[in-house]
Amino acid sequence: MASAAHLKALLKAHMEGDDDRFFSVAMQVAAHEARHGHGKLAEELRAMIDDAKSRRGLDSPVPIGRPRGELAMLLEDSYPTARLGDMILGKELSDQIRRVIREQRHAGRILEHGLAPRRKLLLLGPSGTGKTMTASVLAGELGLPLLQVRLDGLITKFMGETAAKLRQVFDAIGRTRGVYFFDEFDAVGSQRGLANDVGEIRRVLNSFLLMIEQDRSHSIVMAATNHPDLLDPALFRRFDDVLHYELPDQSQVARLLKMRLANCTAKATRWAGLGEAGLGLSYAEVTRAADEVLKDALINQRARVRRMDIARTLEERKAICRRLNERVGQ
Repeated sequence: MASAAHLKALLKAHMEGDDDRFFSVAMQVAAHEARHGHGKLAEELRAMIDDAKSRRGLDSPVPIGRPRGELAMLLEDSYPTARLGDMILGKELSDQIRRVIREQRHAGRILEHGLAPRRKLLLLGPSGTGKTMTASVLAGELGLPLLQVRLDGLITKFMGETAAKLRQVFDAIGRTRGVYFFDEFDAVGSQRGLANDVGEIRRVLNSFLLMIEQDRSHSIVMAATNHPDLLDPALFRRFDDVLHYELPDQSQVARLLKMRLANCTAKATRWAGLGEAGLGLSYAEVTRAADEVLKDALINQRARVRRMDIARTLEERKAICRRLNERVGQ
C-alpha cells in the first residue's frame, strides 16, 4: 500500500497541475509495491502510467490549477461551457471551426501518421463579430481551459522584459495544454518598419515569430485583431489557418434576435423585418440591444416584448455606433 507521503505528494501534484511530478510519484509508488512483493500490482501501475503518458495532452480534458506567481499576471484562466451551436456564423467560417474541432478530437490518429492537427489560428475581423467567443467555444467543445494573455501584464516599458514574459507564456503553452488567446494582437504583431515603430516592439515581434514557429506543443494558440492591416506579413505564415469574421447579414441578425427573444415575444413577430433594422450592427451590439429590450420589459412589468421596442432599441444602438465612428474618424 502506498505510504502517506506518496499519497500527499500525488494529491499536491494533481492540485497544482504538475503532470511530470504526478507521474514521477506514481512510479515511486509502483517501485514501492514491487519491493513489497506486489509484482502484479506494480506492473499494472507502470502500464497505466505509460499509457497515460502516451495519450497525454491529446484525448482528454486537462484540469489545471490557476496560473501562479508571475504567470498569474500574464494569463487569465477560465473554463467555458460554450458550444458551437451557441454561435451564429456563415457556412465558410462555421466549417473552418468545425474542422479545427474535428482535427483536435482525432489528434492522436493524425499525429501517428506524421501529420499535425490545426492548432495555431489567426482571427481577423471587426469588433463584436465573434472572435473572443470562438476561443470560448473551442475551449468548451474540447474540454480545455481558456487562458487569455493579459497585454497589460505582458507589455512593459523595460527593454527586454516583454520578450522574457512572452517566453514565460510559451513555456506555459508547452507545459499545460489549453486554448491560449492573444486578443488585440496588433499590439504585439504590428508591422516592422511602421512610422511609429520602435526597436523594442520589433524585438518582441521577432521573438513571437521565433517562439510560435518552434512551438511543438498540443495547445491551441489563437491570436485576434480588429486591424489586420497593421499585422506584419511574416505572421500569416506562422498560423495553420486564418479565420475571417464579418458583420452579420439580415438573416443572421434575425436569427440572433429570435434566439434571444423568441420566448418572450408574440408568435407572429416578423423577425426578417427586425433583421433588416439591425443591419450594420455587430453580433455584440445586436445582443446588447436584445438585453436592453428585456430589461425594459422587466422594469415596466410587461409579460411580452413588443416588436416596436426591439426596432427602436436597434435604431438607438445604430445611432450610438455612428457617433462613435464619427469620433474615431475625426
